[in-house]
Amino acid sequence: MSAELTPVSPGVVRLSWSAELQAQGLGPSVEAVRVALVDGFTSGNHRIETHVDPEDEDAQRIATFSGLMREGVARSVVDGADRIVYARLADDTPVDDPAGFRRLLNSFLPRKRAISQMLIRASGDRVLLCQLTYKKDWDLPGGVVEVGESPMLAVGREVEEELALTIPPGRLVLTDWLPAWGGWDDAVCLVFDGGVHEDTIVEQIVRQKREIRSAKFCTIEEVHELCADFTARRVVSAMINVSDSPGAPYTESGRS
Repeated sequence: MSAELTPVSPGVVRLSWSAELQAQGLGPSVEAVRVALVDGFTSGNHRIETHVDPEDEDAQRIATFSGLMREGVARSVVDGADRIVYARLADDTPVDDPAGFRRLLNSFLPRKRAISQMLIRASGDRVLLCQLTYKKDWDLPGGVVEVGESPMLAVGREVEEELALTIPPGRLVLTDWLPAWGGWDDAVCLVFDGGVHEDTIVEQIVRQKREIRSAKFCTIEEVHELCADFTARRVVSAMINVSDSPGAPYTESGRS
């Protein structure tokens, strides 16, 4: 038994294998797929891909052990069902090369979203909050860390882009894990100290109107009024940690 290659477009072929081949076990299946990959590239194709059922863990292992890199999930492509897309390009670094093996691992290992926020304070235990355009509750200034970007650099960039304030990020005061919620995957939120400032700093703000409606210093009471519960808990935890008697440096949805 062998794996099969079906043309999809010029230079691109779709790889598939039978249930009978897969039933023979991981070793024979991987060997057959690897032979098919060699044949496909020898024939002049530049891309070989396969679509795997997300529920079929054996097929996922076969694809991975054969050197196919996971690219993502194609939704509703086979009779309304999702499929994981694996592929290999003719010029991909060979898997027996350390760099190629690292790229293969990187393609399927879990990735977690990171968010960086800044705790900018004023006298009277007040904290700068932003009213966002894309949700009704308020939040600390900051945003999503870009791929390959340092979380510390990210928070400084976000504050400058959103508020036109250049504030060097200080020490990390809180790591808060956010569970999946409302269509968002889970994430890790890192809160950095932005220092204590005069009230007049608000007058220097130039809002990025696409994302920020307004910004102001708020008391802890106002934080609870304006923010979602989990955001308020995060702000309170961060305020405790930035004091002389810090609390827990790690929380989950703001809870110790």
